[in-house]
Amino acid sequence: MADTVNATGLRVQQWDSKFFEEYVRENRFAPYMGMDENAIIQMKEDLTKKKSDRISLALVNKLSNAATTGTETLEGSEEDLTSRSHLLTVDKRRNGIRVAEMSEQKSAIDLRNAGRAMLKNWAVSDTRTLIIKALNSFRSANTIYTWETGAQIQNDVGHTVLDAWQVDNTDRILFGAYGAHASDFSAGHTEIDNTSDKMTATLLTTAKIKAQTGSPNITPIRTKGDEEWFVAFLHPYQIRDLVLSDTVFQAAQREARERSKDNPLFRGADYVWDGIIIRSIPEIPLVAASSVTGGSAVQTACAHLCGAQALGYGLAKRWTSKTETFDYGDKVGVAIEQIYGIEKLCFGSG
Repeated sequence: MADTVNATGLRVQQWDSKFFEEYVRENRFAPYMGMDENAIIQMKEDLTKKKSDRISLALVNKLSNAATTGTETLEGSEEDLTSRSHLLTVDKRRNGIRVAEMSEQKSAIDLRNAGRAMLKNWAVSDTRTLIIKALNSFRSANTIYTWETGAQIQNDVGHTVLDAWQVDNTDRILFGAYGAHASDFSAGHTEIDNTSDKMTATLLTTAKIKAQTGSPNITPIRTKGDEEWFVAFLHPYQIRDLVLSDTVFQAAQREARERSKDNPLFRGADYVWDGIIIRSIPEIPLVAASSVTGGSAVQTACAHLCGAQALGYGLAKRWTSKTETFDYGDKVGVAIEQIYGIEKLCFGSG
């Protein structure tokens, strides 16, 4: 009696499915990804079923009419359910490895397994890079800009563009302990120093108040218990200042959290403050203030306080693998690819 053997094509599909599950699970931003509007990073897979290089993410405005009461007539006074959208562009992103026959005598399927860890780490890193670039991006005059260093801000973007963006987003920006200047990005950076502008619990609360009172306000994410949360992504240096220098934050973690080795002060895990979940992201780029203003050499980093639908993750094709032979069959390569894009969602003109 012959043994049943799984078809090669089926094994490949199973490998790809497992690869995608591991990739999502091990991504540092995975807890904040979701398919609905309550997620900080909203994922949309519409393009997996239709052809296009752009996907639309919608924001439905909340209702604001006063209630119709008593015997008043509701007909003719219904509220318009208005909505806005953001068009997110996707692109193919891929990488691969190649192994010579004498270096590793394995089949194409085994090669997938042999390179899974390396390919998965690259895929997770690629997604993390796109997420951080999206967090560090801004839109001005319907053009999306992003930066990695202060010099790039100054040389590639220009202060005129930054000032115009700041005019539209004064309710979204804090320069350390100071509020955003009305129209001067450089002036805001000039006021940053290495003493009074370090990350503190007070600064986090101030940012939360801005999120709650801005126009429009930033929607927090809601848990099953109807709790409301924001998430703050901070550079490790900002975490250091918060944990080691801010006595208010230290007292809260010491006196209000569990008194054991499980306290975040000892295990370096996530912190919580005033309805804000605090996460350390080492890959957030540092920017020298001197390269922006020509003045102080203080290093700065963008700390991002996020609510629901902060970023959009458009997915047209999940991570899949492909193999190919080269040099008369002496070398075998395996590649992974995904068609996707990640952007900061902008539901208005400003």
